[in-house]
Order: sequence, then structure tokens, then C-alpha cells
Amino acid sequence: MQDYATLRRVMVDTQVRPSDVTKFPIIQAMLTVPREAFLPNDKAEVAYASEHVALTPDRTVLAPRTFAKMLEALNVTSDMLVLDIGCGYGYSAAVLAHIAEAVVAVEDLEEVTPEIAQLLSDHHADNVVLHQGPLTEGAAEHGPYDAIMVEGGIEELPEGLEAQLKEGGRIVCLFVEGRLGTVRVGHKIDGHLNWRYSFNASAPVLPGFATERAFAL
Repeated sequence: MQDYATLRRVMVDTQVRPSDVTKFPIIQAMLTVPREAFLPNDKAEVAYASEHVALTPDRTVLAPRTFAKMLEALNVTSDMLVLDIGCGYGYSAAVLAHIAEAVVAVEDLEEVTPEIAQLLSDHHADNVVLHQGPLTEGAAEHGPYDAIMVEGGIEELPEGLEAQLKEGGRIVCLFVEGRLGTVRVGHKIDGHLNWRYSFNASAPVLPGFATERAFAL
């Protein structure tokens, strides 16, 4: 029987804190939310490993270090409405629920949507709205948003998501170029995103977030 509470604390002490994640709400949320509960049963034992946990060939739960550093870079505060793109089984949304005023979590894994909703309810994430639909479309009806977090690799950001960010808002994305990836934070100023480098990381590119490549003979 795994002692998940101890593993959770070890995760924070060895993967999160040493990675320059210093904001107390992030630390507290990651100590509180049981990561293993938001994974398929056969993945629970690797919940606190230092790597991404695969849900499907192109969908993962981001590694704790990557996820925590993206949260730190996004600088979510308690008065914010956050759009969480690709929440998987709801772990990221449950963590954000401890930090933000409200969260809209978008997921396209239709077959597990009822399970995600139940998990969020069971863990008292009552300020999360679960939106089932294409990740690339976001959830414009609940926006605009103070902050957007994209839970996976991207090659380009759909214009529709950029439009759902408030003026002065922030978005964090993991841009993938070949085997390399960089996390950048976009600040919306005068209707346009101004991107700043945050740190290096990598993850599979989310469906719909790859650059369309022209066909050539």
C-alpha cells in the first residue's frame, strides 16, 4: 500500500521547491491535492514520479516540476478567472481551484468527462466549471479570462484562444520545436501577445496545436 501523503510531500520537497517555485499558494495546493486520485487506476503508482504521465499517446499529465514552474510563471492570484486547456482527469484544475477565484477546465476526452466531474466534486473543487469540447476552441462563453494555461506542448496557439484572454491578461504555453521545448508567458498588451521566455521543458504536442504543414511533391 503506497503512502501517497508522504510521496506528495517528497514530490514538493525534491521536485517543486528546488525548481525555484516559491509562491506559497502553489506549494500548498500541490501538497493538498492527491495527484494519484486524478489518474487512471493503473497509473496511480507513478503519480509522483518526476516525468509526465501518459493518458493517451498524445495526452499527458505534466510532470510536477513542469506544471509547478508554469504555475509560478503564470502568477495566478485569488481574484482571477483561469482557463485550463486540457485538464486531463482534472488534476491541474483541482490545483488551480486552490489558487484562483474560479477555473474553467476544458477537456475533449468525452468518455471520461463524467468521471472528471465526479473527481472534482469529491475533492471540493466547487469553483471549477468543466467544459467538454475541442481544446482548440476553449470556452468563450465563460470568458474573457485573466489567465490561460495550456496543459501540453504546442507548436502554434489557435487565434480563438488568444481572443479569450482579457487585455492585460497572461497565458502560459509550452512551445515545442522538434525535440526541444520552451515555456513562454504571453502578456496581452494593446490586443496582442508579447511573449517572454520562462524555462526549458518538453511535452507531446496537443491535438490541434501542431503547425499545419504544406504538402509538397
